[in-house]
Amino acid sequence: MHKNRIALFTLLMALLVSFPSTAKSDEEVIPYSYFTLEPEITTNFITGNQKLGFINVRINLMVDDPSLIQLLKYHQPLIRDTIIGLLSQEHMAQIQSLSGREAIRNNCLEKVNALLLAETNQKVLIDLLFTKYLYQ
Repeated sequence: MHKNRIALFTLLMALLVSFPSTAKSDEEVIPYSYFTLEPEITTNFITGNQKLGFINVRINLMVDDPSLIQLLKYHQPLIRDTIIGLLSQEHMAQIQSLSGREAIRNNCLEKVNALLLAETNQKVLIDLLFTKYLYQ
């Protein structure tokens, strides 16, 4: 009985060792990099009454090539201006809702990518993330 267990264990170990690993190698992993727009963006938005609404966001831009970070640094003033323009045109209901926040994020991503495409002739951003999103 003891010999059968040893033989079964040896057979199982041989099978495990003989199959190649299915894990991805380091070469297949995409090295995402992030660039944070500094300082945070604070602007006003449309409330629908006589009061001003304010929104404060911290934005991280995600790229798939670390060399694109220098490009984002160079174009940062243009990117900030575009995002400020988009945020200041939003209505209070859009800013306060979770689905509205996601729509704003997607709109910012599309507009910034279109802007960078016109400036650099390449799609630069993989994603745009709000890492801080406060409104009043």
